[in-house]
Order: sequence, then structure tokens, then C-alpha cells
Amino acid sequence: MEKFVRFIVQKLKDAELFASQGGPIILTQIENEYGNIKKDHATDGDKYLEWAAQMALSTQTGVPWIMCKQSSAPGEVIPTCNGRHCGDTWTLRDKNKPMLWTENWTQQFRAYGDQVAMRSAEDIAYAVLRFFAKGGSLVNYYMYHGGTNFGRTGASYVLTGYYDEAPMDEYGMYKEPKFGHLRDLHNVIRSYQKAFLLGKHSSEILGHGYEAHIFELPEENLCLSFLSNNNTGEDGTVIFRGEKHYVPSRSVSILAGCKNVVYNTKRVFVQHNERSYHTSEVTSKNNQWEMYSEKIPKYRDTKVRMKEPLEQFNQTKDASDYLWYTTSFRLESDDLPFRNDIRPVLQVKSSAHSMMGFANDAFVGCARGSKQVKGFMFEKPVDLKVGVNHVVLLSSTMGMKDSGGELAEVKSGIQECLIQGLNTGTLDLQVNGWGHKAALEGEDKEIYSEKGVGKVQWKPAENGRAATWYKRYFDEPDGDDPVVLDMSSMDKGMIFVNGEGVGRYWVSYRTLAGTPSQALYHIPRPFLKSKDNLLVVFEEEMGKPDGILVQTVTRDDICLFISEHNPGQIKTWDTDGDKIKLIAEDHSRRGTLMCPPEKTIQEVVFASFGNPEGMCGNFTVGTCHTPNAKQIVEKECLGKPSCMLPVDHTVYGADINCQSTTATLGVQVRCGGGKKGA
Repeated sequence: MEKFVRFIVQKLKDAELFASQGGPIILTQIENEYGNIKKDHATDGDKYLEWAAQMALSTQTGVPWIMCKQSSAPGEVIPTCNGRHCGDTWTLRDKNKPMLWTENWTQQFRAYGDQVAMRSAEDIAYAVLRFFAKGGSLVNYYMYHGGTNFGRTGASYVLTGYYDEAPMDEYGMYKEPKFGHLRDLHNVIRSYQKAFLLGKHSSEILGHGYEAHIFELPEENLCLSFLSNNNTGEDGTVIFRGEKHYVPSRSVSILAGCKNVVYNTKRVFVQHNERSYHTSEVTSKNNQWEMYSEKIPKYRDTKVRMKEPLEQFNQTKDASDYLWYTTSFRLESDDLPFRNDIRPVLQVKSSAHSMMGFANDAFVGCARGSKQVKGFMFEKPVDLKVGVNHVVLLSSTMGMKDSGGELAEVKSGIQECLIQGLNTGTLDLQVNGWGHKAALEGEDKEIYSEKGVGKVQWKPAENGRAATWYKRYFDEPDGDDPVVLDMSSMDKGMIFVNGEGVGRYWVSYRTLAGTPSQALYHIPRPFLKSKDNLLVVFEEEMGKPDGILVQTVTRDDICLFISEHNPGQIKTWDTDGDKIKLIAEDHSRRGTLMCPPEKTIQEVVFASFGNPEGMCGNFTVGTCHTPNAKQIVEKECLGKPSCMLPVDHTVYGADINCQSTTATLGVQVRCGGGKKGA
């Protein structure tokens, strides 16, 4: 470890990348979340942390070193927090060190089988302001941009689409309102940064669950305060410096000048958007699939043979997810059940992630484990015969374990193998003699690439074939919107486009709600050519390739739902001649609609001021609807990449005395244009 750390540090020094050299690196990290496993090593864990800290400091980077997810750290190393609510759940023991939040988790981490569990924009904003209010110095988001675990890069059971609910989704598109709500939060903080950074910090208790944190520079008449309501489900009004302030439950309000509410974490009035998926006519042409069935090896085909099944990771060397196990045995007529309605059962205990079984070349079935429960049992009836029988098991791992104290001790593969239900009793195959073959034939020959696709004989595809490779060609969709594969018709396997690994798919792994854990898989545009893109899929189970769709993704429907009673927004920057100046006095209420890059507002789908109801994509007018609202929005927005709409009843001619009015503006517009087909 020390050799590696010193090597990397020297490389960075040589490139003059540390802030002490004028570069961009302001922090360096040694270890990651070691506190989770330190207890497994007793006093040796503390000794290791001390050694790691001193070793890191000795490299003299000129910037601080940190240790993540620690409450304390040796010497000058700064401990930091990883989590969701570090302002309320984490205590920094050394008060002479700054409070740093290195991982603010923007969504619930997901593995295959997990339900979708989104973290709201309101909750993230609340947690951030609680942390800052209590003296926090830095918040870093994990993740701010979602991503894709291409190829085999995903950890054990982790989805190929990673942190798709981040403020920028897997495809790099803004997920609203999460992106905009956090953007506005940081704009407000930045607008009052002098008071926040240099002001004297004090706090007051304003009632049960109510707090005020104040940052004040009296000599410059600067003041910024955070009013917190930490009660769940209980809105309330507090008196702060002689003024009444309404604070919704579990929220924080920012008061500019310690007087005017300019932001509240629970009042979201930035735009919303929704993703939609579009099947391109270009990609649907020539949807002709061909297939190649993976060769199922026999014992005689293998070179690695042992009396018992070998551990999987040591055989695959992380070059493949797959390891074939094969054994053969002879049965006499007296061994087989006499009755036709009784079939022997193949029983396998495995510590891998999934497995397929074959008996005498026939697919028997599959089984899997889970992120929570390690290992599984495979129990399937099989057809056996008099004479020599062949049992072949294709064991699969979905990534390596990603954390823990004994990673080197993690085992995978076949642990027990029995044939139950024979007339002569249970047949234990564990010490029967096993052959092993790492990787698939298609992987070895790289038949997923142009250079390898001709190395095997392809034939017209059939649906529902286990352990089978499928291929087709398709043209790139028009435009520059992100491209995805809808794999809903498939079960489990791997995807390749032009030889690039798009990732593992596991559609047959359902959530408790019965929906696929992930059905859509991202193909980056740089993977594609304009014509004749080679799509190759390895299907383990019984998928139907003719149902695979190549689609594009948009967030072109955007909405506003904002009340005249919301806090005013701050326009942080303005121009003064050729200079940019900071303004914090503009508190007017307005809503902004902004299309994705290179697109403009093509249609106003809905607009109403008064008491509109519903949500984005399903708005309806209320009893206080103003008929001319749509015309006003069209005049302000059509043909523009963005527009700003005032939230003022006088602009729309609304009757503020209408009995049911909430003085709310509801708008939905549709963006379009850009490159051809976008």
C-alpha cells in the first residue's frame, strides 16, 4: 500500500496538480470507510489507522489529508462524514478540525432485487442546510451525476445503471426538480457568502424542535440565518427577532439579512421534468436476429480437473463472470425410478451469484442468490438415462464483493452436488471428479466484435434458447438524445455494441413489486457508428431477442407549479456593462423554464393561474382558472430555449379574491428541435 501511495503522489507532484503547486487538487484521501471494518481487527485496526495517517502525512502533498466516514483521525488527518444526514447523525470529536461531508448520498444505493427508493430534493436540501447551519465547511455529493457500470465493472449484485436518481441522471440529463432545487440552494449560500464565511456563528432554541443558526457581521450590517423545524409532520410558526416566520415540518428556511425568507428546503418551485422513451423507425428496420448456441463442455473437453469442484474466483481470475463445472457418472437400470411420474432431482449448493444447470445437454433450469443472502440452493428435476450421464453447471458471478474486512477470503462456486430420488439412494457427486473451464467460448473468440463475429457459424434466431448468443445490426438513431436498449423481453446475460461492453443485464431478477430491477441499458453515442452497428447479446436463460428495442431518451416535457406565496427567488448574477456583479436584493417571485441543450420550447401544453391541480403531465384547471394564462405563456416562451414567468396575479388578470385560489401558476411546455430527429 505504501509503495502504491507514494507512487501516485509522486506522479501528481510531477504534474504539479496539488493546490500547493498551483494545481486543482485541494484534498487527498487515505483509506475509505475503514471505520466499518475496524472492529474486525480489534487493536490492530487502531494501529493500522495510525500508521496509514503518518505514512500519508509524510508524503508532504501541501494539501490536507482526509479519512472518510470516521469520527476521529490521527494527527493532522481530517475525519469526514459519509451518509444522508451528517448534520444530525455525525459528531466530530476534534473541534479544531473542520466539518467535512465527503459523501452526501443523493439516492438509495440499489442492487438487483431492490425496490426503487428515491431520495427527494427536499430531504437532500434539508440535510445540506442542517450541516451548514451547525458549522459544516464542505458538502460533496455522491453521486451528482449518475453513471453506467459498463462491461463487467459493477460490484457484487450492483445494478448496471448506477445512481440514476442523482441530480444528473445516468444519461447526463438534469433530473428536475432535484437539480434545480439544489442549484438554487447553493446560489443563495454563495450570494451571502461573506456573512456565512466570516460572520460570527450563534444559535437559539425557538421552541420544541425549532432552532435558529445565525451568521452575522454587525460592523458591515450583514446577517444570514437558518431557521430549522426538525419536527416530522408538524408545520409551525416561530418568532425570530420580533418577526413571525412560518416554517414547514422538517425544513430549513434561509433568511437574508436575518429577515426575508429567500429559500425553504420544502418549498420546491423549480421546474419538473419526466423522462420519455421513443422507438426510432431507423433502428427498427431490418430487425433480423441470428444466434449461436454456446458449446456446453463435457468432462473430456476440460483441462483443469480435480476430484472436487474448485473455487470460482481462482479459476476465472476476474477475466470472466463464468465458470463451467462438469462431471459424468454411470447409472444402471436399477438406479433409475421405476415409475414414470418420479424424476431424480439435481441438488446443488452454491456460493456464486447465479447458476444454470444442464443434464445430458438439456437445459434444466437456473437459480440465484441475493445481495442480502449469501449462497443459494439449486433443486431441479432432471432426465437421466442408463449408461453415462453428464451434468454441467454454468456458475456466474455478478461482480466482486465491494467492501468488508476479509475480501481476500471471499469464496464462490459449487460447494455441494447431489442427485436425489434414485432407487439406490442419494448419489453424492462432490468427490466424483470435476472438469473446469473458465469463460465462455464466445468470450474466448470475441464473437461480440467485428474481428470475432465470423469465427462461429450463425443461424436464424429462435426465442427461448438458454446459453445462446444473439446478434443483429442497426443504424444509429437520428439526433443526439441518449440511446438505450429496452431489454424487457430478455432474462439475464451481457450486452455488447461494436465490441464494447454495455454491461450485464438481469431483467428476470424482479423486485418485490414484480417489476424488473432494470430493463433499460445505456449505449453511449461514442460507441455507435452512423450505420451497421453490431449488437451482440449473450442470453443465459430463455429470453426473446426479437423483443429488444433500440430507443432514445428525452426530458422534453417540463413543468412549473409555483405559488405567489412562495419565497421570492434570488437572481444571483447580473451584468453591469462589461462586468458581472453579485446582486442579492432581487427577491421577486418568478418561475423559470429551461429546455435541454440545443432545444427550444415548441408547445405550451397547459397553462393556468389560480388553483390548478395535478402533477406534471396531468395538470387540470381549477375553479379559479384564468383563460388568458396560456396566451401569455406562449408569448413569453415559444421558440426560446428558456423563459422566465412572473408569478403575480396581476400579470394574468386573475381574481385574487376567488374563494378557492391558491395564487398558483401551473405550466407544462414541450421542448424540441436541436439536431435532426431530436
